[in-house]
Amino acid sequence: MQWIERLNEALLYIEDNLEGSISYEKAGQLANCSTYHFQRMFTYVAGIPLGEYIRRRRLTKAALALQQGQKVLDVALLYGYDSPTSFTRAFQALHGLTPSQAKKEGMSLKAFPKISFSLTIKGEQEMEYRIERKEAFRVVGVTLKLEKDMEQNMREVPVFWNKKAQDGTIAKICSYMKPGQGLLGLCTNGDEKDHWIYTIGIAMEEGTPEGLESQVVDAALWAIFPGRGPMPQTIQEVERRIVTDWLPSSGYEFANGVDMEVYLDADPTNQSFEVWMPIRKSKE
Repeated sequence: MQWIERLNEALLYIEDNLEGSISYEKAGQLANCSTYHFQRMFTYVAGIPLGEYIRRRRLTKAALALQQGQKVLDVALLYGYDSPTSFTRAFQALHGLTPSQAKKEGMSLKAFPKISFSLTIKGEQEMEYRIERKEAFRVVGVTLKLEKDMEQNMREVPVFWNKKAQDGTIAKICSYMKPGQGLLGLCTNGDEKDHWIYTIGIAMEEGTPEGLESQVVDAALWAIFPGRGPMPQTIQEVERRIVTDWLPSSGYEFANGVDMEVYLDADPTNQSFEVWMPIRKSKE
């Protein structure tokens, strides 16, 4: 399928630039999606975050270079480490021995091969969804600035939720909710600036309560996936299946825009939720 071919083009770009600078924006362009969605798709299909894959590939090639007789400092600089100390720390964490030890004959090292994507659609489990076009709407809430690194986001967003729950901010936001509304988690990623914005909030037509911020979510076509279960495991599994099970045969692809989680229940141990993904008709 064409979208798998585009992902593989992005991987070839990464492989060709392991000894230099890798632009996530460039990789996303080759995959015909935003940097956010490229990292998300890679993580769910490959099973590891993109940054971790790049680190493993660079350190695999670094080990080969050391065994071929190259100097530790030269290899460290070649694969993006600004000092022998940081290179030694990363190398030892992966291989279990220092770069100097790796130069010796007979040492045991680890090799992580280059990934190439192919896809088998099994259809083992049904997946409920609906397609809905929604006009622009206004959201008020609190925001967190994120960098363009999926691994970092996965650590910071849960901390942000916990912090805002403990300091009473989420309770304050929920006090403005109307019957039938859900609490929103939004990731604004379509502008391709140097960061993303994550928002916890609710839809509100007018007014901005003190201490909260407002933003407008543009009109979009959405694929909406309901779910229920303990958090965050259940929603992460739904998001994985969107990429691996639904997207390849759907006739759609991810569009730049706002990804949205809608939480409909106060009980995190058995949360009812919806995942809203902005989509567009595939060009295939």
